[in-house]
Amino acid sequence: MDILYDYLSTKKWLKKGEKIKELEKPGDGNMNLVIRVKTNRRSFVLKQARPWVEKYPHIDAPVERNRVEADYYMLINNNSVLKSYSPEVLGFDEGNFIIAFNDLGDSADYTYLYQKNSELSAKDQIDLLKYLSFLHHLDCSSFPFNKSMRELNHAYIFLFPFKEDNGLDLDAIQPGLMEASLIYKRNRRLKSSIERLGKFYIKEGPVLIHGDYFPGSWLRSTKGLKVIDPEFGFKGFAEFDLGVLVAHMMMAEQQQNVIASMLSKYQPPSGFDAQLLAGYAGTEILRRILGVAQLPLTLSLEEKKYLMGMAASWILNGKIDFL
Repeated sequence: MDILYDYLSTKKWLKKGEKIKELEKPGDGNMNLVIRVKTNRRSFVLKQARPWVEKYPHIDAPVERNRVEADYYMLINNNSVLKSYSPEVLGFDEGNFIIAFNDLGDSADYTYLYQKNSELSAKDQIDLLKYLSFLHHLDCSSFPFNKSMRELNHAYIFLFPFKEDNGLDLDAIQPGLMEASLIYKRNRRLKSSIERLGKFYIKEGPVLIHGDYFPGSWLRSTKGLKVIDPEFGFKGFAEFDLGVLVAHMMMAEQQQNVIASMLSKYQPPSGFDAQLLAGYAGTEILRRILGVAQLPLTLSLEEKKYLMGMAASWILNGKIDFL
């Protein structure tokens, strides 16, 4: 703790007379090292990007992702609505890739939704789409391209899950899943469509997107819903954020009429493409079931087969049937 105290004092992130009492891990992060610092006066959170994915150390990841996250918060803090859904940034140390945040207190993410019979409240439905509506209309002309993180995400969304010889043992995740995956890994038309979606994803788009808008990036706090972890953010296409949202609502077994009602609250930017939305939503379902970034799903193999078949039809037909 002495080394950390000296560091925090040097950064002036500790107040006069403030002492560190305890360190703890606030949750299971995927990308970064996260530590809660408790002092004799308050608590705050430190988040450090290291040259790998924290949950999967064998996967390299660009450390400059924290620079992008800091830029994201600085930009959206100019909007009072978006700021209200964000944690307060106390400081950013670019040399050590560390961001300090005000502690949100007792909070938990929304991955509980993947458990059976879990529902998203009406208020949360409104808040989640309100956030995207404001985000996708924000002036983002100065936002960085975020090339390295975009390429990392591209590889693990659009390419890796659909390779037959990728080395991932799907039967270790769920017996029978490997055989079930082959119909999609061997479908040339489907893979070609997904590759086209991936090429579009890499392009620079007109709006700022969060880039990973799923239940693990939403926090239930004493101060209401907060949106975190925007290190995958960049100037892209609004359809990607919406597609990810729809995909995870389906995997969380939310009712289709509820999902449709949620999306009716969204205010899309001009030129919003429902076909692109369908493609991204379908791809997100397939890559989560067949790829590295597994979720705490409670779905049976048959339920996953149903979802994958539906996802493939969305991609190939360019339409989500209940929207």
